[in-house]
Amino acid sequence: MTARPLSTEGATDERNLLREALRDVIPIKSSDKVRHPPRLIEPIPVQRLRAEQEILAETLGDGSALEDGVESGAEVAFVRAGVSRQTLRKLRRGHWVAQGELDLHGLTVAAARESLALFLQQCLRDHWRCVRIIHGRGLRSKDGEPVLKSKTVRWLSQRDEVLAFCQARPADGGAGAVVVLLRGR
Repeated sequence: MTARPLSTEGATDERNLLREALRDVIPIKSSDKVRHPPRLIEPIPVQRLRAEQEILAETLGDGSALEDGVESGAEVAFVRAGVSRQTLRKLRRGHWVAQGELDLHGLTVAAARESLALFLQQCLRDHWRCVRIIHGRGLRSKDGEPVLKSKTVRWLSQRDEVLAFCQARPADGGAGAVVVLLRGR
């Protein structure tokens, strides 16, 4: 292939034709207005927010229907009706790895209740199945009783998404923590 120079004769004729065609065209006056593209507004998930608020309100209830059946030396265990005891056994043996952790040390009962409710909501959003909640042993509390331990057990028992929980293995916190198995999708 050989390169050929472009002919300028044809281009000149086309320019003359274009000038002739556009001779009667009147230019549009320029405007000082600037057109902004429309802003897209993120939709607000009102129904989901409303449902989360209802769940939070239910969780923050006093739970007077359940007894405080946890003593300072008792091992904590819970399995929801319809869930096999084998599941609880697997949970005790560390079959599932904790995907998240919440430490309630030093919180008041009200703050601990709210933190637990918010943490469980986050677990559901993030699709976590197994988590550890550290409530402490109550060594520094008044009378040396683990206040948050019994409250945590009560609150977890009230939550529908909690399938089972048990005292953590000694390496994971022992009597000062519980391992919780949550319902999947």
